Amino acid sequence: MKKILFILLLLTIKIQYAASATENNPVADPAAIVLSGNMRFTVLTPEILRIEWSSKQNFEDRASFTFLNRKLPVPVFKTERKDGFLYVRTNKLTLQYRIGSFPEASNPQNLKITFQMNGQVQTWFPGKKDSLNLKGTTRTLDGSDGDNKRSEMEEGIISSSGWALIDETKQRGDGSISLMLEKDDEIDWVAQRKDKEAIDWYFFGYGTDYKTALKDFTTIAGKIPMPPMYAFGYWYSKYEQYNEQDFKDLVNVMQEKQVPIDVMVVDMDWHYSGNKTDNNRGGWTGWTWNKRLFPDPPGFLKWLHDHNLKTTLNLHPADGVAPDETNFAALASELGLPKDTTVALNIENKSFYQSFFKNILRPHENIGVDFWWLDWQQWPLARNEEKLGNTFWLNHVFYNDMKLQKRGRPMIFHRLGGLGNHRYQIGFSGDSHANFSTLAFQPYFTATASNVGYGYWSHDIGGHYQDGDNNPELFLRWIQYGVFSPVLRTHSTNNPKIERRMWKYPNFSLMKEALELRYSMVPYIYTQARLAYDTGISLCRPLYYEFADVNEAYTYENEYMFGNDILVAPITEASDENGINKKTIWLPKGKWYEVNSGTMLEGNQTYARTFKQNDIPHYYREGAIIPHFPKVLHLKNRPDKLLLKITPGKSGQLMYYEDENDNDNYQTGAYTFTRIIQEVSKGNGTYTIHPVSGSFVNMPTERAYDLELLSVSLPKKVTVNGKTYPQSDNENVGTWKYDHVTKTAKVYIPKTSCKQKTEINIRFYK
Repeated sequence: MKKILFILLLLTIKIQYAASATENNPVADPAAIVLSGNMRFTVLTPEILRIEWSSKQNFEDRASFTFLNRKLPVPVFKTERKDGFLYVRTNKLTLQYRIGSFPEASNPQNLKITFQMNGQVQTWFPGKKDSLNLKGTTRTLDGSDGDNKRSEMEEGIISSSGWALIDETKQRGDGSISLMLEKDDEIDWVAQRKDKEAIDWYFFGYGTDYKTALKDFTTIAGKIPMPPMYAFGYWYSKYEQYNEQDFKDLVNVMQEKQVPIDVMVVDMDWHYSGNKTDNNRGGWTGWTWNKRLFPDPPGFLKWLHDHNLKTTLNLHPADGVAPDETNFAALASELGLPKDTTVALNIENKSFYQSFFKNILRPHENIGVDFWWLDWQQWPLARNEEKLGNTFWLNHVFYNDMKLQKRGRPMIFHRLGGLGNHRYQIGFSGDSHANFSTLAFQPYFTATASNVGYGYWSHDIGGHYQDGDNNPELFLRWIQYGVFSPVLRTHSTNNPKIERRMWKYPNFSLMKEALELRYSMVPYIYTQARLAYDTGISLCRPLYYEFADVNEAYTYENEYMFGNDILVAPITEASDENGINKKTIWLPKGKWYEVNSGTMLEGNQTYARTFKQNDIPHYYREGAIIPHFPKVLHLKNRPDKLLLKITPGKSGQLMYYEDENDNDNYQTGAYTFTRIIQEVSKGNGTYTIHPVSGSFVNMPTERAYDLELLSVSLPKKVTVNGKTYPQSDNENVGTWKYDHVTKTAKVYIPKTSCKQKTEINIRFYK
């Protein structure tokens, strides 16, 4: 019976994941549409209604910047016209519209939606303010000092009020609106709305079912694509006038000191500033390698690749392409422009995009630039396309161009361009101040961004601007927070007093320890990234997604879930004179394993805990199985061993995910899951590693496992596939050992075929 249920589970997963890869279709099923004069209503889900008004009845069936897919299974709903009103009823919402009227805030009786929440009827109408919106994110943390950016955070799609409204025709913060996308063989291109006076609203009425709201949002707004695995490693970055040898020296020192790293960020000094003879910083825009600093760009990039590093270069494209730039003549000639005048940036023009990428960017990509750091800080609106936001459009074009080129899994590093930018992965949050109060704001800010699906913020770890001397404790705590953030990238401005080479600090060993923890958790993080793609639930998310009815889930802003099974409460304050931090921790219902102390704690209560400098407060959910890598220095090659940390609980399950790491084949079925479960009854534990399901090119054929059972009593007998393992302290495969101090048992399982089932049975002393 268990085998049948397992097969059904895998079939369900395959069906769900295959559905997630289907082509987006912006044209809704006609059966989901209700017309009434100048109004059109589309029932997308039982909880999402699209509401359109057009005096010319020019309703939009093209994709918008926010919404790509409206062809969903038609929900069950009923319509009724009675006493001059139109009613549209699903099992969740009731829409009432006065036939022939205009939906306006001054007359809420013309249009309203009602729904049940916590046993009470809630009502929305046009113009109603959502004072309980749980917020989303904002374009930048430039100038972030403490929580001064809180007021700039825009509204998200979930709210304690139970509803949220996305107005597609409302001006965004940069003055743009969500325009339309015309289907194209290469990149879907911007187009104006047919009726510029139209209303285009999306009403979300999910109550406190926040997770379903996010899943449905990414179903219609596009999935959150997975970054390549290397993006979850360490990125070294600093605005410094490094030369080619400086970068090599950095890498050599990191390798000597065994500091793990995967991405080298080259800031704007890779190019000339203003003209080819300028050896000093000047303009931000440039496209030609500064040969004084980088005499051999192809050789430099190859050297980095040979040392297992990916490379990104900083771009500030606002000033266009000047006549003295390499390949300028080819660009101007193709565009039919003068060859002695700067070509203005015109990315909203498709011919410009094609020639610009072909002649200016592609030569750099062809010699080894892996992805671009797109740093747009200039005018908000495009100059040749009405209401087009520059940031959004640059992100859309750069990301989709990389997708078109099939140069690995597409990824850009960019400024936020507004709702819908979750489809373009990693955001550059910008220039924050280096102090504890600013660090304290970032856990809340990062987790809250998941309310609009923006799950991959990259912050300047350590802070960008710094007053005074380097603070070793502050830098350490920022790195420790970075361990449990989407992207761990240290950075700062070009202040020579700021040090980002962590080995220059007296507490370097603790910083390195934190990086090693990050790398060990990558298999867990990567599995959660797949879940974000499939479910719309980001890696870092607020506690209220699961504990919506508990006030503490909203008030303990410094705490957040890191994937499904880890709760994190980073230290964001200076320690006392003894190097100790005292922190109040709230744990939700259930039991939680405090990793630092090895203690199981009962949830639904608060604790006063103390932490040392090497502690990063984080907690495993009871029953959780957390996969770890053994010690690695980069993520290019997949280790052939997996460490499974197993938290006590009656049962638990992990669907361990793998794919090809750096392409888009994961969207079309090239991936595997390995189901790992624990079942505990009457003091005996059974831990089963099921055969792998699925396939991809060069997938592992065999793997060794180390099981680490946390907070358990001494085993009496350990058997693996019926074979009794002896107790030993030498950590050889085919043995087990027990640590009486930490109360952990480890079982060392030799390499076994991934197609084989492995069952570990352990009897414990009472």
